[in-house]
Amino acid sequence: MAKVLLVDDEQTLLQALAYNLKKEGYDVVTAADGIKAVVTARSEQPDVIVLDLMLPGLSGLEVCRTIRGESTVPILMLTARSDEMDRVLGLELGADEYVIKPVGLRELLARIKAMLRRTQMTTHRPASPGGDRQEVMEAGPLKMNSASREALWHGQSLDLRPKEFDLLFYLAQNHGRVLTRASLLEGVWGYDYVGDVRTVDVHIRWIREKLEQEPSKPRYIQTMRGTGYKLAL
Repeated sequence: MAKVLLVDDEQTLLQALAYNLKKEGYDVVTAADGIKAVVTARSEQPDVIVLDLMLPGLSGLEVCRTIRGESTVPILMLTARSDEMDRVLGLELGADEYVIKPVGLRELLARIKAMLRRTQMTTHRPASPGGDRQEVMEAGPLKMNSASREALWHGQSLDLRPKEFDLLFYLAQNHGRVLTRASLLEGVWGYDYVGDVRTVDVHIRWIREKLEQEPSKPRYIQTMRGTGYKLAL
């Protein structure tokens, strides 16, 4: 039984979501402030966290930063604030999805199920377009092992976040091919991922900062205007 940690100081939403997730067979724990959220995440070891941005005690961003420093648990950030900078900051701090309130209960449940399913089915190992899994991928100076989660660039170890690793591995599987943002969302985040394509751009920028000598003038991960990206090695 998957365990979900719900963090929100809006009791009506918290209770409604907890009730519906329990009906779906999930084990649910809750927290109504940021400090309790961190304590509960450490003690309960949830499989996914739904985290409100505006919280008493510690903000959702601070909670996300703290938890991400200790765990790779999927985090869905839920907020009434739609400012793009908040969204980008949430992603940069490690949130896997960023959802703007108001959001329908059915959609929110679908997102939670999708995050859990991706974690359970892929174990952070992306599949190639043909459906075959590959453990070792070599493309030019890049060497990656999906079983050990190791990545080498010109023989030097790359420090990659889990989703950065998955995205770069997928690009390496398809090096030389132009991949649309939609296909990257499908291939890396899951076929039922309903997030913003901005998520792809943010993760590409992070990877470029680790591969490129001049990230603003990328040589290896090229932007194909109006389409998507291509790994050129």
